[in-house]
Amino acid sequence: MAAPRANWKGFIKFGEVACAVALYTAASSSERVVFNTLNRKTKNRVKREFVDTETGDAVEREDQVKGYETENGQYVVLEPEEVAAAVPDSDKTLTIEAFIPCSQIDTTYFDKPYYLTPDKMGTDAFMLLRDGMKKENVAAIARTVLFRRMRTVLIRPHGKGLIASTLNFDYEVRSSDKAFEDLPDLKIEGEMLDLAEHIIEKKKGSFDASAFDDRYEAAVVELVKAKIEGRALPKKKAPAASKPGDLLKALRESAGVGAKTAKTKRAAANANKNATRKTSAKPATSKSKPASASKRRAS
Repeated sequence: MAAPRANWKGFIKFGEVACAVALYTAASSSERVVFNTLNRKTKNRVKREFVDTETGDAVEREDQVKGYETENGQYVVLEPEEVAAAVPDSDKTLTIEAFIPCSQIDTTYFDKPYYLTPDKMGTDAFMLLRDGMKKENVAAIARTVLFRRMRTVLIRPHGKGLIASTLNFDYEVRSSDKAFEDLPDLKIEGEMLDLAEHIIEKKKGSFDASAFDDRYEAAVVELVKAKIEGRALPKKKAPAASKPGDLLKALRESAGVGAKTAKTKRAAANANKNATRKTSAKPATSKSKPASASKRRAS
């Protein structure tokens, strides 16, 4: 198997220390099932064509140009050389601007991950940075021009190397205030919260990416195989109908606690409370007996 091709080569710099590094794609969609668009009648592939929306004429590639809409139907035309001139100059250096605690990382801003590896000549400096970050439990914030854009990059220790995740800019991440503004200020407590905690405790585990399969891809592969082999197409099972009931009932079923068990537990809890009250009341009763006895002797 051929070695993966680097997406970017340059340097990483912290303080006055620098070493040559390379970025490799950490996530790829190349293994997914890919469909081609065909002409249903001829089974030939079709091609995409750009058409003038007013005249209906096809527009060849050399006649296509970028445009920014200023108002309805009005555009500023940007020639390729003008767009290229606007791209920031790249010094091919990931300059670390700050080290931040890993606990402060907001994964909402994550864009794409890349493996960051050292050049053979810079291994010592690379390992020094990796081990220092591991010991201090920090990540690094760096900036550089990647793929014709100035990008902010988060760098973290990962196995024997580093992983660099490009970050979305603040204006690209939508505010959570809008998403959650309709949620009421509701405090959940009592049995419902206890049952939820019980379910969470039962379901605790560890993350294993290999345990999560792409069911869509598997289903499509099986469908293609069935059509090639002339077999009956796989049938999709109808989903089981959910049982009607309120949230508390669903929680009890999930936790394996029936309504009777819940009532028994509440009755036992109430009995314990009553017993506690009776026990705490006995000393007061015992004190009153000697008083009544002394009255009888006096008479």
